[in-house]
Amino acid sequence: LSGAIRGDLGLSVLTGADITQELVAKSTLTLPLLGLASFFAVVIAVPLGMLAALRFRKWDGVATSVVSQLGIAVPTFWIGVILITIFAVRNQVFPSGGFPYEGWANFPGAISSLILPASTLALAQGAVLMRFARSATIDVIQQDYFRTARATGLSRLHALRIHGIRNAMVPVVSVLGMQISTLIVGAIIVESVFALPGVGQMLLQDVNVRDYTKVQGTVAATTAFVFVISFVIDLVLGILNPRTRQRA
Repeated sequence: LSGAIRGDLGLSVLTGADITQELVAKSTLTLPLLGLASFFAVVIAVPLGMLAALRFRKWDGVATSVVSQLGIAVPTFWIGVILITIFAVRNQVFPSGGFPYEGWANFPGAISSLILPASTLALAQGAVLMRFARSATIDVIQQDYFRTARATGLSRLHALRIHGIRNAMVPVVSVLGMQISTLIVGAIIVESVFALPGVGQMLLQDVNVRDYTKVQGTVAATTAFVFVISFVIDLVLGILNPRTRQRA
């Protein structure tokens, strides 16, 4: 336990390799994948969720809600297969899987290899974020301060941009923090579908060969990572909503 606290996760019982070094090496792929997926999810889901709220009685608002429901219902691996079929097999825009042998030294190739996997994770995660962004925005536009802003002559979109986005983002950021564990599980599946040599694929291989020391080290490191991200999310929530700091 004292070694784990210092960052020493021990040695693999099968290969004798240092677990911490292997985990750090694999994380150089998995962490950018998670970051890129979260970025895609927020950039796509939040505007669409707000659009669905502002136009919830129009056809485009209803269509956006239906798309989010489909994103929740469709399995992550199936989304990956669909993206591979469209963008790798038929149109050959992005590679169907793998990662450049040179790693991040081949930056364009590395980014290109992560686009489809990150998009797969983002679509699954974004569908949930879209639902919460829609609900939060509907709650905001029903508040008295929003009606007052509208009474001054501001359009709904302008009033939301000035007075509502910050409040609407509070539950979205909370859900984003709670989804980090789900995102990591999704990364394990996605790395298998796209043959990415990251932490997720390494964990599956270690489970298959019963390298339990390495599995324990990987799970412990992942748990610590989730704890750190949750702490960061709490700090962000304190910035978005200072009342949470006062209650704390």
